[in-house]
Amino acid sequence: MAPIPGSGLAKGLAVTLRTMTRKHVTEQYPDAQPELPPRTRGVIGLFEENCTVCMLCARECPDWCIYIDSHKETVPPAAPGGRERSRNVLDRFAIDFSLCMYCGICIEVCPFDALFWSPEFEYAETDIRDLTHERDKLREWMWTVPAPPALDPAAEEPKEIAAARKTAEKLAAAQAEPGEDQS
Repeated sequence: MAPIPGSGLAKGLAVTLRTMTRKHVTEQYPDAQPELPPRTRGVIGLFEENCTVCMLCARECPDWCIYIDSHKETVPPAAPGGRERSRNVLDRFAIDFSLCMYCGICIEVCPFDALFWSPEFEYAETDIRDLTHERDKLREWMWTVPAPPALDPAAEEPKEIAAARKTAEKLAAAQAEPGEDQS
């Protein structure tokens, strides 16, 4: 069966006509901000108070784009007769976003929840050397991190909370019993 001459042209025109009648989906970006999905990976925000300078994020980064500097300080004893302790103090925390591949490994390995994904995506620079952002800029992005999604009401209660609740109920019951005997 031979194709009808001009059928390809007719099919192409049909596609063009269908496309012309659809609603446009182009957004005028600088004037209208895009609506981003809730778990968008923009940049990494740093919650500095939680950082213990354990260096796990820098060690696990496949691109070696995280730079951390710290020093040790001596902390006086918490109780009289105790011993002095030393702790790491963060001096520099920087991420080179020209090297970062946005894999999220640093966020996943952080045991103290100091790193978070921020949906912020407008951080372009005119010079590639300016894409290394220090801890003050990373802290600013921390405040754009969305709140975690609500827990599923039908989900099981976490084991830790269930154990704590049972212990609290036992303590409350034990405290209530002696009070009843006295009256």
